[in-house]
Amino acid sequence: MPFREINSKVIEAAVLPGQRLYSQRGAMLAYKGDVSFTPNVQGGQGGVMSMLGRRVANEATPLMTVEGSGTVLFGHGGHHVQVITLSGDTLYVEADRLLAFDGTLQQGTMFMGAQGGVMGMVRGQVTGQGLFTTTLKGQGSVAVMAHGGIIEVPISPQNPVHVDPQAYVAHHGDVRNKLSTALGWRDMVGRGSGEAFQLELSGSGAVYVQASEEKL
Repeated sequence: MPFREINSKVIEAAVLPGQRLYSQRGAMLAYKGDVSFTPNVQGGQGGVMSMLGRRVANEATPLMTVEGSGTVLFGHGGHHVQVITLSGDTLYVEADRLLAFDGTLQQGTMFMGAQGGVMGMVRGQVTGQGLFTTTLKGQGSVAVMAHGGIIEVPISPQNPVHVDPQAYVAHHGDVRNKLSTALGWRDMVGRGSGEAFQLELSGSGAVYVQASEEKL
């Protein structure tokens, strides 16, 4: 694993010769060794189509390529950071939540309507997140950001999970999502504002939830 959590808001990345990392531009706090930082104009391994998908959705989070030999400290905006390790599966995460990730991971873009139908598209409007979500697939690590810390909630076929859409950070596994309404749900048990919506995730995997409804 190239990432090591220094504390809840800073990670250290090991940069090795012949390998590369991607990170948000401006997320480098300090580094040691012979390390280079280059603006990335192709959207990682997802290529031009992935980049265009995010631009259509106003989700073109600027990335930089990190290469060389040394160690780098990453953090951004004082947000809480958590490292997620992928073992061949796919992580679905909003682009602006990505702090850094392995260059070995295959990056793509998924249209939320493809998973959640019409309700998937509504989710993008309700949460203020775009209709496109970034996907990272393969063997490697991803550092994601959130407000107030992150918890991982398992999802199983017998136990779907209902999440306040504003608290959603990411999910992985064979999971389907849909947005449903529940009259008075936010007033009774949710902390958000506006309409009463629940994001229901079912299947096998896990969802990452932040301890806040604040946007990054």
